[in-house]
Amino acid sequence: MPSVFSAIIAGQLPGRFVWEDDEFVAFLTIAPVTPGHTLVVPRKELDQWQDLDADTFARLNVVAQKIGQAVRQAWDAPRAGLLIAGLEVPHLHLHVFPAFTMGNFDISGADPNPSPESLDDAQARIKQALRDLGHSANVPE
Repeated sequence: MPSVFSAIIAGQLPGRFVWEDDEFVAFLTIAPVTPGHTLVVPRKELDQWQDLDADTFARLNVVAQKIGQAVRQAWDAPRAGLLIAGLEVPHLHLHVFPAFTMGNFDISGADPNPSPESLDDAQARIKQALRDLGHSANVPE
């Protein structure tokens, strides 16, 4: 079933992308728990993470790990958080974000109205960190 993420991936809705490859994309969420909160999403429409085959799930996590390295570097964060919630949009996605406290893991505390400037800044910082980490080939222009 097509989701809002399918429309973002197809370019029908705007998204602040930081990663693209043949299987996966990563873009900033519009409701971040911390600046830099990114969603790692398979292009394939699938709702439940446990329904994804093991090899594809492993590759999805490799991308999430790279995004995690980038957000830690970009915000000098002590940790990168990783969550699978899935209740908000019925399209598998991993939440990756700079984590400073345990409270950052509470998605219900997300900022529902971040400024466009803060999202633009977060996108630029993550893209630069990904380039610095050697992933330029997957950083969209």
